[in-house]
Order: sequence, then structure tokens, then C-alpha cells
Amino acid sequence: MRKILVTGGAGFIGSNFVHYVLNESDVTVVVLDKLTYAGNPRSLEGALSHRANLVVGDVCDEVLVDELVASVDAVVHFAAESHNDNSLRNPRRFLDTNVIGTYTLIEAARRHDVRYHHVSTDEVYGDLELDDPNRFTEVTPYNPSSPYSSTKAASDLLVRAWVRSFGLKATISNCSNNYGPYQHVEKFIPRQITNVIDGVRPKLYGQGQNVRDWIHANDHSAAVWLILQRGIIGETYLIGADGEKNNREVVEAILQIMGQPSDAYDFVLDRPGHDLRYAIDSSKLRVDLGWRPQFSDFIAGLENTIGWYRENEHWWRPKKSQTEAMYSSLGQ
Repeated sequence: MRKILVTGGAGFIGSNFVHYVLNESDVTVVVLDKLTYAGNPRSLEGALSHRANLVVGDVCDEVLVDELVASVDAVVHFAAESHNDNSLRNPRRFLDTNVIGTYTLIEAARRHDVRYHHVSTDEVYGDLELDDPNRFTEVTPYNPSSPYSSTKAASDLLVRAWVRSFGLKATISNCSNNYGPYQHVEKFIPRQITNVIDGVRPKLYGQGQNVRDWIHANDHSAAVWLILQRGIIGETYLIGADGEKNNREVVEAILQIMGQPSDAYDFVLDRPGHDLRYAIDSSKLRVDLGWRPQFSDFIAGLENTIGWYRENEHWWRPKKSQTEAMYSSLGQ
């Protein structure tokens, strides 16, 4: 591969991937991003150069997508509406971007016989009971519970159908919850970190018992890059770093790392349909492709992330007050 298209490359996980690829290879990167509220060109500072450029546009724009796909060797599709709370308030945007956007891309990839990798989420599998010893695998049945996860499930199924029906050269990855640099302050970990920086007590939905399987964005990037190069066409790979923590544990760890009392947080009304637990079994990725996470220690990864937010206030500060005003209006 000499040139790749990364959709959503100015978003959280996409921008981390762009930085990773530029650091680890000599590939040229074209970023396609609509620059919605979650896209930030400042996330690509230091990346936009003779080897990377940003095209502002919509993955649903058939003419633009066709032109870009025709010019590259591979497509990595990160672009998505991804915030569960937002999907409950306005599902339509999620249908447009996550379903129609994916259809537009895979049709272009099929026409031009271009390698395609589809980035998805573990939320398509629904949730697990807190005391369930099982974890999600590549053969776990889909059971999405929100407009967000249902549209991601739909996009995964489209990719699978295009592989079988049209010979699309595609792979899929379903990843657990990411954390790290460049994540919007609406999301759980950066919201808590920036609240503590501002002297505001963190807030937890319900009793904070919901479990997520955390992975550092850099480890996700390494896995996707490996799958793009060595993954078997038509296969799905689950990406996870054995980072199961409930939300209370995460907040208490943030407070302790930042020198605050570990109980300095408040509870708010739980989110409707809040999934209990996600847990990823990434054995296939580790055994078949030899992937291993760099941040296998969640606390070390969290310290790294807190350090980034402390050092990059100029990046997150402009969106903080608007985000907190939105949460305040919802009593959260």
C-alpha cells in the first residue's frame, strides 16, 4: 500500500490512527472528514504534510467518495456518529452516516477493487450480565440496544454481505471502549479528567457499576494497521486489551492519579437502556496476527491520557463549556 483513505480521520480514534500510520510507515494518507462537532482539524496538527492531507466532506457524498476511493490502495472507515446519548435524542443522523455512509464507501471500493477495512464497536453484541464469565467473540450473535449500536450492526452486516455477494476485499474489527489523546470532552474519561482539572466533581450514571473493556487508542491503531496488512479477507477481528473496569473504578482511579479524594464524585440519573457490561475476547487477533497491546496496564494508560489532557488544554478548552451546558440541561 502506498496511499490510503481514512474516513473520520479528524475524529478521536481516526486521528490517532493517522498519527500512528505516519509514524510507523511511509504511506501517504488522505483524510476525509465532515468536521462535525466531534471532528477537529487540530487533532491532525503535525500530521498534515506532504504525506497527509485533509479533505472536508461527507461519506454520503457519492461523487466525492468515488473520486477519493479511485485514487487510493485501501480505505479505513472510522467515520461514524458514535455518542449513545446523542443517538437517543436524534437517531436520524446515525442512520445517515453509519448506514448510508458505509454503503457509499463499500460501493466505491467494489467499483474500484480497493481494499476496505471497516472499524466497528463491541456494542453491536449488546451487553453481558455483570457476573457473566463469558466475553464477546467473533461468533457472538448481534444484539444491539441503542440507535447507535443498531446502525453500527447494520453497517457491519452490509460489509459482510458485500464480501459474499460482490467479492469486496474487506475485513471488519469490533473494538472495546477507547481512551487516549484527542477524545471529545463529551465522552466519559475525558469529561471526568477535564472536570477534575476545572475543580468540578465527576458524575456517574446510576451507581457506577456498568463495566467497559478499556483499550488505549494507540493499541487500537496498531491492531487496525496490522489487520489491514495481514488480516484475512472476509474475517472479523475483535480488538480488546483485557481492560474491564466499572465506571466507579475508573472515576476513582482518575481522582487518585490527579491527587483528589477517591470518593469526590456524585451520582446522576442513569441513562435509558444503559448496557451493563462489555468484555472482549481478542484471542483470534493475538493468535492469528500476533498483536499485543502496549498499554496492558490500564492505570499506566490512564496516567498517559491524564498527562495529555493536562498538557493540551488549548485543544479541549474551546468545547468544554458548551458540552457541560448540554449535560447540565439534562441534569447530568
